Amino acid sequence: MRHGTRLFAGGSIVSLLVASLLGSLLASLLPSLAAAAERPPNFVFLLVDDLGWADVGAFGSRYHETPHIDRLAELGMRFTDGYAACPVCSPTRASILTGRHPVRVDITDWIPGMAASRIANARFQHVEDRDSLALDELTIAEALRPAGYQSFFAGKWHLGGAGELPTDQGFDFNVGGFHVGSPPGGYYSPWKNPHLKSKRDGEYLTERLTEESISFLRSRDRARPFLLYLSYYNVHTPIQPYRKRVAHFAEKAAESFEGRTPTKAERRGQSRLRQDNAAYASMVAAVDDSVGSILAELDRLKLTESTVVFFFSDNGGLCTKNKAGPTSNLPLRSGKGWLYEGGVREPMIVRAPGLTKAGSVCSTPVVSMDFFPTMMELAGLPAQPDRRVDGKSLTPLLRGERPKLARSLYWHYPHYHGSTWTPGAAIRQGDWKLIEFYEFDQVELYNLREDIGETRDLSKVQVEKTAELRRQLASWQKRLGAKMPQPK
Repeated sequence: MRHGTRLFAGGSIVSLLVASLLGSLLASLLPSLAAAAERPPNFVFLLVDDLGWADVGAFGSRYHETPHIDRLAELGMRFTDGYAACPVCSPTRASILTGRHPVRVDITDWIPGMAASRIANARFQHVEDRDSLALDELTIAEALRPAGYQSFFAGKWHLGGAGELPTDQGFDFNVGGFHVGSPPGGYYSPWKNPHLKSKRDGEYLTERLTEESISFLRSRDRARPFLLYLSYYNVHTPIQPYRKRVAHFAEKAAESFEGRTPTKAERRGQSRLRQDNAAYASMVAAVDDSVGSILAELDRLKLTESTVVFFFSDNGGLCTKNKAGPTSNLPLRSGKGWLYEGGVREPMIVRAPGLTKAGSVCSTPVVSMDFFPTMMELAGLPAQPDRRVDGKSLTPLLRGERPKLARSLYWHYPHYHGSTWTPGAAIRQGDWKLIEFYEFDQVELYNLREDIGETRDLSKVQVEKTAELRRQLASWQKRLGAKMPQPK
């Protein structure tokens, strides 16, 4: 896409100025006017940790309250089938930043992962992968630099420590990002984050990250476009109540529910079947408050019409564990760590003024690698064919166009996880989704159009389709050099 498309062009302003200027004055101003008309958009990327697809009101939650996120969906495009590249955090985060599949960047588990030796009678050895994002990977912050972007990172990084921080990967600023995934010391100060010193005892982490992000918006270099990447630690464990909101949700749960929270067995684990956790709901509300503050600041600074906003989660909500997790992803099955829909389908919203139609909905399956080429195209920058980017630009979908060619999506998670997941992989092709469970020598096949909850395994009925998808998945794994689990 050229810089000067109708998306962010200021054509009416240019016309007014041209009509009012004369002779030499006009000639002197034309170059600066042309530059302003071709200025690329700003980007705000809001990434939530462990937020489930059904944790947001716009995606079906009736217990959690997310009015600001819901409003963002009303003003932009809601993606019903937006997927994370992995059911855990670090691989998906790497895929967003690089546009490349986790297998390709060799980060296929959360960093540093869980050793297979911790699993009683584990069938497979531990699969070794990288514990940081390689410095020779091209991140979106680095890729946007040729267009003059200033880039700001705040919050959870979890892709490497000293020498591999956001500022080593192209970002101009880093507030609170380092190698740890869960907030050390918890959500209230005094926390233990070497890149974010608390200002006062009892300060809430999400509020502070929001304040720092707003400070960047106010103090940024206004001559340059920007990328603001706010990566929340919420709603990752520890589940600590957001004190300003938790009493409301405790009262709401008492009025709405009776009896114990229902659960259901999921192989070796238990899945939660109801959203009724007041502490967790308050943490979701803290994210929503933050989103509202960021969007309000964009309005105040008159940046709304020149800024594309992305909202996403790095994996599904924590639903399944030895004992049930803090949220439910119903109607989706299971959650974080699992390759069922609850583990990889995310609440995804994009608001691109002048491009997305307010309140529009896209049901085309998309994946976290797609954000990188989308931002590149919107910024008017060339694709990176030499980098083997796996994502596809979402720009045609944002315009409301139908995709020209359907594609298959692949997941490779050959690790054991605390959610009781065991090594496996999956593929989605059209409405069909196949999951392989290596630990049990089992395969399952579902038709997501007819069975979004993955309750009816069709592998014994659709034998040819099952065999076809298994071959396609194995071929993809071989082509990318995926590391397969080896028996003990």
